[in-house]
Amino acid sequence: MKRNLLSLFIATALLFSCSSDKDDTNQDNDIIGSWDLTALEIDDSTASDDEKFARDILNFLSALDCSLMTITFNADQTVITENSGNYLDINVNTGGTGLDVPCPTEKDTSVDNYLYEGGVLTYIDENEMETTVSVTISGNTMRVNAVELDFANFDDGGELIFTKR
Repeated sequence: MKRNLLSLFIATALLFSCSSDKDDTNQDNDIIGSWDLTALEIDDSTASDDEKFARDILNFLSALDCSLMTITFNADQTVITENSGNYLDINVNTGGTGLDVPCPTEKDTSVDNYLYEGGVLTYIDENEMETTVSVTISGNTMRVNAVELDFANFDDGGELIFTKR
């Protein structure tokens, strides 16, 4: 389960370095800036245990003002992804009644390229591999359909929520 959670965060990092080629320049500039992963919204009646676990971890860390992932989209179409998902230390609290997940102090950082047009984000990694997803930006909230990330045990639906700094 921990491995699937890490896969979610890695896939998310790849996802958010993306963009597409549509033509509304003002809206297309809405993506520029730094975005923190703050939540995973899922339907409890259809979500897998892995999806529920990932949501609970994100909620726990967000309440501590800890972001596992920050994605910074620059106007020059470079994207910096800071991902702490590989450094999660998931434990049970001392009372044995819930999670104890300290905010990771280490992170992996990558600098890649992206295209963003008309609500489509295409991330182009260092190996020229492209990942394309649809995103919705409304004010300081960016939503990404988690199913489009195509990773194991996260295919029942849900949206990754990023909040702009």
